Amino acid sequence: MEGATWAIHKYVMHGFLWTLHRDHHDHSNEGQLERNDLFFIIFALPTITLLYFGVKQSFSALFFIGLGIFLYGMAYFFVHDIFIHQRIRWMRDTKNPYFRAIRRAHKQHHKHTGKEEGECFGFLWVPWKYFLMYFNKH
Repeated sequence: MEGATWAIHKYVMHGFLWTLHRDHHDHSNEGQLERNDLFFIIFALPTITLLYFGVKQSFSALFFIGLGIFLYGMAYFFVHDIFIHQRIRWMRDTKNPYFRAIRRAHKQHHKHTGKEEGECFGFLWVPWKYFLMYFNKH
């Protein structure tokens, strides 16, 4: 899923669907729903479809693919929306090096307000240099 997330973020969200993702970078709707939040629906529809047809086919592979996408989507909601963007104030002052590295990489991603010249398109795997910033600190 991480590879698919990286590609979708780089080539779809920062590509032909930039019009939906732009407000997530320019912070024009800070604290409110963004057009970017429509991606929830865009990703939920195929997930629900896969789950539905997977159950109808006696829990075929379609169900488990849909379940994997659903679980990854839940992780995305908790890590990205709640932890990173603090839509709900939680774990603001964490000392965990992994969580701090994820937050730093995401901040670097948002440093670029345009669709070009971005970096750190991943979600749970981020470039090693961000981990090195927080691991082995005394």
